[in-house]
Amino acid sequence: MGIDGHRTEVRDFLSSRRARLTPEQAGLAYYGGSRRVAGLRREEVAMLAGVSVDYYIRMERGNLSGASDGVLDALATALQLDEAEREHLFALARAAGSRLGRVRRAASTGVRPVIQYMLDAMVEAPAWVRNGRHDLLAMNALSRALYSPVLSSPVAGATVKRPANVARFIYLDPAAGDFFVDYDVVLSDSAAMLRLEAGRNPHDRALIELVGELSTCSEVFRQRWGSHDVKFHRSGSKRIRHPAIGRIDLSYESMALQSEPDLQLNVYTATPGTRDADALKLLASWAATQDLPVPDPAYQRRR
Repeated sequence: MGIDGHRTEVRDFLSSRRARLTPEQAGLAYYGGSRRVAGLRREEVAMLAGVSVDYYIRMERGNLSGASDGVLDALATALQLDEAEREHLFALARAAGSRLGRVRRAASTGVRPVIQYMLDAMVEAPAWVRNGRHDLLAMNALSRALYSPVLSSPVAGATVKRPANVARFIYLDPAAGDFFVDYDVVLSDSAAMLRLEAGRNPHDRALIELVGELSTCSEVFRQRWGSHDVKFHRSGSKRIRHPAIGRIDLSYESMALQSEPDLQLNVYTATPGTRDADALKLLASWAATQDLPVPDPAYQRRR
């Protein structure tokens, strides 16, 4: 991402956050009448953040260079940013402060064998490791069974050149609408998580290419990407219609690997004694009879 692209990213993010916040939500007196802008005016944001109007206008035009943590924190509070949005704002500011010259290392495209051994030891829960681009880098047997439609997808599945990618499946494979029960939520969440990663790592060429591909091929992605929403993916529920076992509702936890901080470990579980727990056992039995696709071993690396 060049300087102009970064300024555009900052401008669109701040203006979209300002536009969604009404004077009443911000605790400002409002006596009705027409307003020429949606949400707060720039001068209202400046007042709430305790900065001059000119300084805020400069920031919203895309110039965050030199902004202190205190100013950023005040701006985040004024715009009522949540935790993910606040992190995104600070990431954009760090990129501006480095004059876009400090390149973070590219997201990992493989895992050490010991991580695969760890996944294989988890036999009762689907578990896998992904990077910030949502490439599936390593999986245990249950996760390969659960996500077999993703791994075998003609547009998202693994090839000799790239690993299977969940975002490609979500936006480019019509089967995703049947696979994910809450498909509309998944569409929004996927774009929001990619947007958060783009703020953390604006120089990741593979991520830039992925966003470009999705933007070119999916009008829905362009709409969700254009919202500038960001979101963490830490815990929650996932409801899936699996082609072999039917509907299954699972809880998930997602956590960074301490030894590989740019990788996320995802684990799905079912409440013991429930229909979903029985469905997981059925999935394991089904998997034992299948020749399931696996992530390309070329994406494993040694250390």
